[in-house]
Amino acid sequence: MKRSGFSVQSLCLLLLLCFNYPIGILSLKGFAGTYGINYGRIADNIPSPDEVVRLLKESKIRNVRIYDSDHTVLEAFSGTGLNLVVGLNNGLLKDINSSTDRAMSWVQDNVQAFLPETRIRGIAVGNEVLGGSNNDLYGALLGAMKNVHGALKKLKLDDQIQITTAHSQAVFSNSYPPSSCRFKDDINEFLKPMLEFFQDIGSPFCLNAYPFLAYMGDPENIDVNYALFQSTDGIYDPVKDLHYDNMLDAQIDAAYVALESAGYKKMEVIITETGWASKGDSNEAAATVSNARTYNYNLRKRLAKRKGTPMRPKSILKCYVFALFNENQKTGPTSERNFGLFKPDGSIAYDIGYRGLSSSAASLKDLQARYYLCSHAITLAASVTVLLLLRRLL
Repeated sequence: MKRSGFSVQSLCLLLLLCFNYPIGILSLKGFAGTYGINYGRIADNIPSPDEVVRLLKESKIRNVRIYDSDHTVLEAFSGTGLNLVVGLNNGLLKDINSSTDRAMSWVQDNVQAFLPETRIRGIAVGNEVLGGSNNDLYGALLGAMKNVHGALKKLKLDDQIQITTAHSQAVFSNSYPPSSCRFKDDINEFLKPMLEFFQDIGSPFCLNAYPFLAYMGDPENIDVNYALFQSTDGIYDPVKDLHYDNMLDAQIDAAYVALESAGYKKMEVIITETGWASKGDSNEAAATVSNARTYNYNLRKRLAKRKGTPMRPKSILKCYVFALFNENQKTGPTSERNFGLFKPDGSIAYDIGYRGLSSSAASLKDLQARYYLCSHAITLAASVTVLLLLRRLL
């Protein structure tokens, strides 16, 4: 059957081209859908990168952030079609800031060398630098980002790969109610030139937002249901005349207010980390399997609706969940080691709709091995049968 001059065969060919053609040509800066995940590896007992790729693909998680540029991970992601954001960690900022040649070498070695097979769609330069404890890095962050972007531009990769940096809530002086949110005065001299740079190159404002941490800091005055996307009265912001039924939306709109007050009303906010710990110390009572499951399950439902926040209803929210695995070598309170959706063996930490490696179908290598053995067994059996028939005939 033909419609408007297109045959079914032509339509199928067009669909194949759309799915298999390099995404950098079809779309600027890839984030498929609304859901992504952080793949942290501060652990000595998590699955190999190849197994992680299988887990991600079977879970249909297509957007992934890592905190470095480990080559074994980049190689494992080759040919998978997964969108990857690599990290240039805080320890490299001063070096990259001080030298355009060093920035070029880093981009060539850790990004260009793996393209286009590995779909590197972003570089996160530093993590939670502004508002952090190492003030020496404040002045190096913007220069490092500019040098990395300059290298991408020279290599004609700047239209495919986005430069970002993630901020914690520590960049805000106040965020409740959302309409009162402003950036801290002591970081403005570093933040405003950065926002200007982001506006010029089309980058979003990336925020690590944790209702878990906010609730833990003030459990007497915050309704846990509000933090968990559960039924609640929520809060009302009289200045904006907006109602919030969950804390994450309020945290995001607080960031939008701060950006607007700084003169960047049109800048998009993306959540680069959010999650809930499933286990904690004695003073971390909210870190339970039940709460972690509730938060992450409701977050998936929230993102599946493909909607914005009360203040930006048309800006579809995008989030990277923290994290893929529990990481047993992280320092700090017990909760820090228990944000994973999956346990170290690849099984689910709790049920929010994923299956995990232990209950997944056999891997491709297993299937190939079985096919190889079966085909050879069939060939051998057929050969023996033919020989026996020939003997009888002779």
